[in-house]
Formats: sequence, C-alpha cells, structure tokens
Amino acid sequence: MLLIKNLNVNYGAISALRGISLEVKQGDIVTLIGANGAGKTTTLRAISGLIKSQGGEVLYEGRNIANLPPHEIVKLGLSHVPEGRMVFANLSVMENLMMGAYLQKDKQRIQEMLEYIFSIFPRLKERQKQIAGTLSGGEQQMLAIGRALMGRPKFLMLDEPSLGIAPLLVKTIFEKIVEINRQQGISILLVEQNANLALEISRYGYVLETGRIILQDASAALRQSPEVKSAYLGGG
Repeated sequence: MLLIKNLNVNYGAISALRGISLEVKQGDIVTLIGANGAGKTTTLRAISGLIKSQGGEVLYEGRNIANLPPHEIVKLGLSHVPEGRMVFANLSVMENLMMGAYLQKDKQRIQEMLEYIFSIFPRLKERQKQIAGTLSGGEQQMLAIGRALMGRPKFLMLDEPSLGIAPLLVKTIFEKIVEINRQQGISILLVEQNANLALEISRYGYVLETGRIILQDASAALRQSPEVKSAYLGGG
C-alpha cells in the first residue's frame, strides 16, 4: 500500500534521511523505531507532504505522492497523527473531531465515524463539549487519533502516540490502535520510542539510525535481536 524507495530529505546542509526504503502492505501494522534524532518524524512528515524530499519516491497505492500538497495526500486517504498531538487547544473536542472531517461530504458517513470513535474512546463522548487544551495528555492523544479517523483514512501514520502519557493510558491507546487496524482494516505506520510496545503490536519493523535503515525484520525477530535488545529494549 505504501512503498518508499530511496527517500532523501535534507535540512539545509544537513542530511536527515539518506536513501531510506520501506514498505507497508494493505492491512498491516509496521513500526519504525530508533533513537531521538534518527529521522523517524522526518520520514512521516515527508510522506504526508509537510516537508519536501530531495530525491526518491513515495508510492501510495502505486502513485508517487512525493511532494504533493498535504491536503491532496489527506484526500487520497492518508492521515497523520503528529508528534505532540497538535490538537486545536481553543476548540472543543467535538469541534476538533469535525475539523478532521472537513473533506468529507456525506453527513451519514460522518455520523457513523463519529459514533465509531465514541465507541472506542468513550471518554471523548463524555468530554465532547470540553475545550481540548484542558484534556489530559492521554485524552488529547485519543482526540488526535479520533480527528485523523474522521477523515476516513485507509492509511494512518502515528508519531509517538505514547509520548508524555501515563503508563496505564499508553496500554489502552496501543490496544485501541490494534482495534482500529482490525475493525476498520486501516494500514498503520507507527513511529514509537517505546520499542517494546511497538514491536509487540506490529507485524514488521524497521530500525532507523542517523537517517538510514540499519535493520529490518519481522517484529518478533527484532525483539529477539541482541542489537535491538541492547539499544532499544533495555536489555543485553
């Protein structure tokens, strides 16, 4: 569904991504792990058109979307839940969700998706009139995922969904990510510093280091890899 070939991104003279290639098959959860500054967020931002790439291809359902405007990419069914959640802090929960549906025209389908989001995140239903900036970190993460789902995506990119969230809620959010993948058939590319959790819920994983893919394998195999264990899983 998504095939990245030899993608290069520079920030001025600094090379942030150096010829990375990866793929996500239809209905899959694939994770991208790596230390801070490895280029994980840059990868997602390049896919969703938020930053320009300097070379390579981003093929989404066979079409090269590299450097398309972000709203065109969203229109094709690819949604991005950014690092730090980026909810509209001064708007209510409901207004945030409706912002996610701005390209949707079918009112019935908007209502159906809203009901689905409230079924997986009941807390959002309880707080639909609350100002988003007053929610806890975990609730804002639920809202950011819900907002992305309102666009009825076929492909979802999640950037650090566990960041700054209470451990108990992290587990809930990861369970919901799996649920969304299974119930809606949405393919997911997950960027996450909590490598253990990410490899637990994904089928395949890539390890990014200073802008290059240094390792790739089935997630179960990566969890057993001595290299991954010592660098990312806190063990020898």
